[in-house]
Amino acid sequence: MLSLILRRLGIGLITVLAVSIIIFFGTKILPGDAAQIRLGQEATEANVAAMRERLGLDQPVPMQYLNWLGDFMTGDLGTSLASDVPIVNLISDRYKNTVIVSALTALIAVPVSLLLGIMAAMFPGSIYDRILTFVSVSLVAAPEFFTATLLVLIFVFALGWGNAVVVGSIEGKGFFELIAHFALPVTTLGFVIASQLIRMSRAAVLNVMNSPYIEMAILKGVPKKRIIFRHALLNAIGPIVNVIALNLAYLVTGVIVVEIYFGYPGLATLIVQAVQTRDFVLIQGLGMIFCLTYVILMLIADIAAFASNPRLRHPK
Repeated sequence: MLSLILRRLGIGLITVLAVSIIIFFGTKILPGDAAQIRLGQEATEANVAAMRERLGLDQPVPMQYLNWLGDFMTGDLGTSLASDVPIVNLISDRYKNTVIVSALTALIAVPVSLLLGIMAAMFPGSIYDRILTFVSVSLVAAPEFFTATLLVLIFVFALGWGNAVVVGSIEGKGFFELIAHFALPVTTLGFVIASQLIRMSRAAVLNVMNSPYIEMAILKGVPKKRIIFRHALLNAIGPIVNVIALNLAYLVTGVIVVEIYFGYPGLATLIVQAVQTRDFVLIQGLGMIFCLTYVILMLIADIAAFASNPRLRHPK
């Protein structure tokens, strides 16, 4: 198992290195000069040349990449070209909102989705299974802004609960107060990831239920609930954990529509603003953070799959 983990870790490091090359050289080929953007259009050529030297842009591109990668590995993400503020400070203001919304969504949506999917697998072909399948497929087809608009129309305008946008500070708020504060974004994102988790957990458990050892347990009269939770679920956990990890990565990096719709500042909207202002340094830093988030979550998913499945821990 240790060798498998080390192999996955090596693949993750190679992935991060490859993404860093793509991000750095991809931003280099974009039109515009970082020194000119920092100083503005009124800057003289001498000032621009001095700024290029200060930013290290007068060095060969491979040397610039190595310096940038070394600074990133030490936690120095550079300074924003648009606001002249350290990127670490910009991210710290936004990261809290993204992490809180992602954590609340995961804590609520993941257990509920797994339970609903497992219950659907326990009663395949029943009315409950058909209704749940129809709802989950409908949620997959519905875009995020449609789900968000529907929730706002129902809860805000029809029932008069809460606000259509996230307003106020989160400082000093407890768990349930945070849920109330981010109720609509969390509900919207919960529906998005639930639609995939319900279908995946149902399919994974049903696939294991067709195995010979499960059929033998049924013939021996083992209760169905024990078969699913004691035997089938552990062997089906691999694909389920991978889907959970992908959805958690999406919650951190890809919720641009939800952040903009409900008006709370997060990392996803920050990178959109960086693109609009051509802030290459900020784009590079956020791109690497998103890549690291994805790689770490997938590594955790692989470790969980190995730890939960004896066939992976002890291959023949």
